[in-house]
Amino acid sequence: MAVELTAEYAGKFSAETIERCVFESYTTLSRTAKIRTHLASLAGRFADDRLRALALSQGTITTDVPQVLFVCVHNVGRSQIASALLAHRAGAGVEVRSAGSLPGSEVHPLVVEVLGERGVDVSGAFPKPLTDDVVRAADYVITMGCGDACPIYPGKHYLDWELADPSTEDLRGVRAITDEIDERVERLWSEISGGPG
Repeated sequence: MAVELTAEYAGKFSAETIERCVFESYTTLSRTAKIRTHLASLAGRFADDRLRALALSQGTITTDVPQVLFVCVHNVGRSQIASALLAHRAGAGVEVRSAGSLPGSEVHPLVVEVLGERGVDVSGAFPKPLTDDVVRAADYVITMGCGDACPIYPGKHYLDWELADPSTEDLRGVRAITDEIDERVERLWSEISGGPG
């Protein structure tokens, strides 16, 4: 994976920086990821996302698309729901990331089920740890119960959404939480895009 990323980010990062990012991403995910057979692939995706975020924050990549980061404790429920719904609603009009201050091992199965009921496929999603690069790249940082774990940088829009944790709920409860998150996501997208949700 490092070879492909070195080619993709040629002129932006050294091969050593990319290799270190891939190694750190693999090591970090190996502590939490439940599915080991796809660990190398997940680590490559995570490293790619981190490198893109770092390049955006350094200005070596530019975009007019707003960058939104959703953060909760385990990145298995609330932040996954919010990021999936915003990406589904906004499409290419936004770049969305999610992370956890103490990431879990897999997206909660009821979250996958409820989002699937809405036509939102999160089968490829996985919990990711909160890293400095993704916070620096974000224009909007929305926290959901992670307390003071998220670093604060000037020039960003910070919101804190008080929401119940889906991991303690049954299917009906997860549906209700998803409804509430969807309403907030609709308002957020309306604010970001300057129009109706």
